[in-house]
Amino acid sequence: MKFISHGPGTGADTLVLKEAHPPAVAAHEVLVRVAFAGVNRPDVLQRLGLYNPPPSACPYLGLEISGTVEQVGESVTQWKVGDRVCALTHGGGYAEFCAADARHCLPVPTGMTLEQAAALPENYITVWANLFAGKLVSRGKTILIHGGSSGIGITAIQMSRELGAEVIVTAGNAQKLAICRQHGATHLINYREQDFNDVVSEVTQGKGVDVVLDMVGGRYIEMNLRALALDGSLVQIAFLEGSRVDIDLLPVMLKRLKMTGSTLRARTPESKAALIVGLHDAFWPVLDQGRCLPLIHCVMPLADAGKAHALMESSTHAGKILLKVA
Repeated sequence: MKFISHGPGTGADTLVLKEAHPPAVAAHEVLVRVAFAGVNRPDVLQRLGLYNPPPSACPYLGLEISGTVEQVGESVTQWKVGDRVCALTHGGGYAEFCAADARHCLPVPTGMTLEQAAALPENYITVWANLFAGKLVSRGKTILIHGGSSGIGITAIQMSRELGAEVIVTAGNAQKLAICRQHGATHLINYREQDFNDVVSEVTQGKGVDVVLDMVGGRYIEMNLRALALDGSLVQIAFLEGSRVDIDLLPVMLKRLKMTGSTLRARTPESKAALIVGLHDAFWPVLDQGRCLPLIHCVMPLADAGKAHALMESSTHAGKILLKVA
């Protein structure tokens, strides 16, 4: 099979197309003939040497795929050869064939293409795990989403609106903010021109938001604490501006705040499987009805994985970047 290898060095130009044998399939796994693979920030961080995969993971890049089941492990009963699936993978998605835990596969929603389905697993499971599995976001709540035009951001906007929450977003230009509005954001903040704390205070009449979803970190952490209402929650899913900060934590006590966060890849297979069941039960009927669909920025050939990484690092995109494998 063809796959993307990242050799010595950390630049995007180190991603090159090579050939290898398809992976062996364990008893609990399926082998998927990959149609499309999603490109995600953890892929970029792994290439940079900042996000090493667990020892049990495939060393190749790629955390989500769509395609058709080519082979099933001996203990797999829920899938059969020929089924169209999307899957959260333990690495190895940038390849023509990828082995995935059968419990981490999902059916392609009704009417959805394999291209669209490849944009689902990583973002939708991450958003479900951090905002909805613990019931932080529900009808009547207000959420501030940073990076609203990212794949995670668009997903969080749509899922929050689907459950009746009011959504405030930040993004870096008018075009990105317009995309956020199209997908359900109610209040838009250009972080280059506005202080999001001022806007949040105005929108909520000084109360603050119930939840902040943040992937920026750094100086945003203290600002996020100021933006939260009583009993609010700060949910941290990345630290693009760093995780080490000197901040005043007194607001955590005074406002009874919660600070939480998670990574998806480090969870146990059982934990991931439980999240996937919850997401499927709650949101697959919504997707089947054509709502909360992913926004795809562009699709590039597998051989252009380096260009896809460079685009992601530029942060000029809105929505998902995909690789077309077959």
